[in-house]
Amino acid sequence: MSKATLTAVFIAFLLTSSGAKPNGKNKKPKQAVPAIECDMRAGKINLSEFIVKCPANCRETKEKVYGTGVFASISSICNAAIHSGVITNSGGKVIVTKMAGQMIYKGSFANGVRSLSLPNRRESFSVSASPVTEAVETEPSSTAAPPTTTHVTTPITTAPPITTSAKPRVINHRVPEAGQSQSTQGKGPAQAFRGSSVYANRFSPRTNTGVHRPETGTIIRRQPHVSSSSAPAPEHKPPSETSSPVPEVLSQGDSNCKVDIAFLMDGSWSIGKRRFEIQKDFLVGVSQVINVGVAGPMMGIIQYGDDPVTEFSLKHFSSSIDLTPAISKIVQKGGLSNVGKALSYINKHFFSDANGNRGGAPNVAVVLVDGWPTDEVEEASRLARESGINIFFVTIEGPDENEKQNVVETNFVDKAVCRTNGFFSFPIMSWFALRKAVQPLVKRVCDTDRLVCSKTCLNANDIAFVIDGSSSVGTGNFRTVLQFVANVTQEFEISDTDTRVGIVQYTYEQRLEFAFGQYNNKADLLNAIKRINYWSGGTSTGAAITFAADQLFSKSKPNKRKIMIVITDGRSYDDVRAPALAVHRKGVIAYSIGIAWAAQDELEYIATDPDRDHSFFVDEFDNLYKYVPKIIHNICNEFNSQPRN
Repeated sequence: MSKATLTAVFIAFLLTSSGAKPNGKNKKPKQAVPAIECDMRAGKINLSEFIVKCPANCRETKEKVYGTGVFASISSICNAAIHSGVITNSGGKVIVTKMAGQMIYKGSFANGVRSLSLPNRRESFSVSASPVTEAVETEPSSTAAPPTTTHVTTPITTAPPITTSAKPRVINHRVPEAGQSQSTQGKGPAQAFRGSSVYANRFSPRTNTGVHRPETGTIIRRQPHVSSSSAPAPEHKPPSETSSPVPEVLSQGDSNCKVDIAFLMDGSWSIGKRRFEIQKDFLVGVSQVINVGVAGPMMGIIQYGDDPVTEFSLKHFSSSIDLTPAISKIVQKGGLSNVGKALSYINKHFFSDANGNRGGAPNVAVVLVDGWPTDEVEEASRLARESGINIFFVTIEGPDENEKQNVVETNFVDKAVCRTNGFFSFPIMSWFALRKAVQPLVKRVCDTDRLVCSKTCLNANDIAFVIDGSSSVGTGNFRTVLQFVANVTQEFEISDTDTRVGIVQYTYEQRLEFAFGQYNNKADLLNAIKRINYWSGGTSTGAAITFAADQLFSKSKPNKRKIMIVITDGRSYDDVRAPALAVHRKGVIAYSIGIAWAAQDELEYIATDPDRDHSFFVDEFDNLYKYVPKIIHNICNEFNSQPRN
């Protein structure tokens, strides 16, 4: 065969294999990748958009996933798809779309897959479902004449033939605008409260004649349609005989408000029966406005008096319409207003996986108080905040000047809420004005960007850097070490209730450069790191570890993860084993970073097990920067693998 013939055959093969059409436009399909394994990472496939087919049982492999919604490119494609709900554990086709890297990827738990948090990466990706062929549903049969359809919106007096090709009719139920509600004149406070436009849907009877459309919140009612066919009319029969029941569809809720909310309602005797009913109507109003659903907010209620009790947990109801009768059945418990005890209860028991906590949704506690608490709230609320719970207070008819002497803890709201900037507190002057707080409260609890108390691997730590300032380091290399410390610190969320950083520099002696909480914002902290002066001297690493335990970790907050990062360039003049073991026993997670002449055995003694995740070595100071992402990754990986407090 001649060279020209071979060339022609090759070109013909390319045209055939590429699907080129000589006459007509060729719509370029997404490129399909052959069947992949569960551990295939998106970054390994060099395409901007493609389709893959995931095998079954990928969730059992527990391949790593980093992020929520948008994932780091080092994530498993199939486990990211399961986490997002695009496929189930039985596998399926997934569209993968590459995109730019993110500054941070936040971990969460969804659909049986726990994703991890991670700092910035160069590349990200998202996953979506592969569309199914629509021809089966949209193309009429070749043997049937094109149907004529007419919507019927009035009762049918004759029974025309029914065509199966008609489209469903959509009926939107709207909440009346302000001013459209029925008059409340002459009603009692509880009745007037129910009459507001916020609660317009409360008394609508629930029927099972429609299908909920998740993306719009509408109900699809299937109506009969008139056909031009001349077939005889069918015999009229009761609905139970002529139609099959429509399967119930879970409400998806408002996806822009994906939060797990606990409402702590006041059941104390001081509130009285009348105001207790107003409080229940308020909660009904919130549940209607907030649009509860499995992809949006989930809502539970705790009633507190002498002791708290869960009326229903996060997993009990998946739609607002189901919440209404449940709230109306709550019976007043009585007793004192022990808010502190209630906050301790939700921290220890309510927000758990067993009770429906989703992990990836921020935890919110809204506390309703008539007057003031009868116990102390500061310590209980602090522990709750440090567990990642965003606390809101709605105080109705607080103490007047004559009653303030009876308040157990003055300024209890400021001591309890997540931030004292007014965002987390609602002072209500009277019970009759409570309904006005529904919309503002819903708006705030759904503002997930401002729910700053959610606990992550980046905001839940007390981190101590123990830095070698010995003479072998030198001034230039010491500045490189400080830059490394600043680069690690930069990745964390710094504040008095988020991650706190303290630094010890050591030679033969030890010096506390600054303590936990001394600098409570990132800019001040980074400036303080830059200002640290090089000391010079010997190398007593063991004594420095003991000093850090005494001066820093002894003052660490409860529920904070205690992390120590030791940086040294040589062998210690004293023993490191006993001091390291002592801090390990106190729950400190220790990382060791050795440079140049550091002793490998000492690095392993200092590091928490397993050594491979907590001990690192670089041959020169200029290579320290390479371990910044590795350390952040390991801290987050370890955090996300632990059960929630």
